[in-house]
Amino acid sequence: MPQLRDSSNQGPGNRTSRSPEYDSFHRIFGIETEYGVSVTGANQPCDPGQVAMMMFAPILSRSRSTNTYLENGSRLYLDVGSHPEYATAEARDPSAALTHDLAGEAIMRRLALGAQERLRKTHGEHAAIHLFKDNVDSAGHAFGCHENYLVRRYVSLPIIKAQLLPFLVTRQLFTGAGRVSENGFEITQRAAFLDEGVSSSTTRFRPMVNTRDEPHADPDEFRRLHVIIGDSNRSQWATKMKLATTHLVLCAIEDAAKRGIASGFECCALSDPSASNKAMSTDLSCSKPVMEVEDIDAFRAKQQEFGLKPSASGDEAHPQADTVTALEIQYLYFAIVSSFVESHHDGIKQSLPNTDCMDILNEWKTALDALSTKDFAALSNRVDWVAKYQLLGKIKERNPWLSPVQARQIDMNYHDIVNGSIYPSLVGHGLMETLVSDDAVEHAVENPPEDTRAALRGRFVHQALNSGATFTCDWTHLKTTAPIRHEVELIDPFAFEPDVDYQQLMESL
Repeated sequence: MPQLRDSSNQGPGNRTSRSPEYDSFHRIFGIETEYGVSVTGANQPCDPGQVAMMMFAPILSRSRSTNTYLENGSRLYLDVGSHPEYATAEARDPSAALTHDLAGEAIMRRLALGAQERLRKTHGEHAAIHLFKDNVDSAGHAFGCHENYLVRRYVSLPIIKAQLLPFLVTRQLFTGAGRVSENGFEITQRAAFLDEGVSSSTTRFRPMVNTRDEPHADPDEFRRLHVIIGDSNRSQWATKMKLATTHLVLCAIEDAAKRGIASGFECCALSDPSASNKAMSTDLSCSKPVMEVEDIDAFRAKQQEFGLKPSASGDEAHPQADTVTALEIQYLYFAIVSSFVESHHDGIKQSLPNTDCMDILNEWKTALDALSTKDFAALSNRVDWVAKYQLLGKIKERNPWLSPVQARQIDMNYHDIVNGSIYPSLVGHGLMETLVSDDAVEHAVENPPEDTRAALRGRFVHQALNSGATFTCDWTHLKTTAPIRHEVELIDPFAFEPDVDYQQLMESL
């Protein structure tokens, strides 16, 4: 495995002047989603690259580039392999990040429908564009859904590998999107395509956590934790839960690193994260001991400390074998996090302006209990893989001759945000829980979060477009080149109040 490279580690006591959020549990969240593209019903060939460029035609006419920032503070661009990609604006809360992820769906859907209308004039009236919010196409190519978390710099990469990675692997029990593969049904779409646990590589190796050091913040205080292991979710509940539970785990890890004490997660370190990930994904019973931890004695001792019973491993007479279940690891994380939240409730509550941490803990425990008792029906309105697996089972009951190709088509339809019918039907019949109103999504399409620097970026983009100025921007810089040259740096992602430099920039427009 490539060596972990950890630049500019700053201990919590090495600076005299820090940002207000540095000593808190406050965090910045973001989601990057790559979409798959295909066309059916066309009367002549039309490759995905051509369709993607048609989708981005309005963006090209507006920005003269397929890489741009929008008035809601987000980034919209065409990624390698003709994958349209949307990166949400910075959010302080999982609920806000969810809303802006759904805004990305709405924006992508409108671009695809506009391209479909133009495509039908040249490729026949039945041409249909399909835009998939999933992670694997019909040819077996994988693409990602990446989560970003702002983490204090004193949390080292070895700590991330040992203490966070087991959680990221096993949380897929309730956040996996599910996939019909050549080997049958799997819990997660990404398991077969991830090679490493933690790595700086993105091409030669596919890591679960990417360590490329691009903090988009003060590099002496923060790092941007770039999580690649997660699936693209249609379930709003799953998107919110994967962000919120990861936040709570990170809070406990940060607090322990800051104080120089054990977090309790050390005993969960996996001997082979990639093998554990693949084994977990194929265990639809969610109860097989398929993961080997580095120190089984320490893991069992920590279970005993929290009153957790080991699952039978191998057979009922030998529960002390070296392998554990994904549920065992999740229950231990839940127990440690619950204890931590109880003793740090006020600080955790302040870090989540729109999300109740106790609700998250209750939902987490309810999901684990349902999986433990194999009450999968209780999760079918919230967990993507369960909803999809149960739907396929019911269809197969009515049609025993359902072929693997037909099953794969149902799988793809579930993720098609333009012409798919299955997921909207589940929502329409009350069979899939939603958390965000259509009005809130529509507001997020046009407006950035008001409590991060995205508010400043969004207002700048809006005014620059209206004034006809020539401008560029990224996550940390705003720049005009005509009619006058002016540049402003936005290094603090928590800062949403305009300073003098920003005001002068806006006045110049």
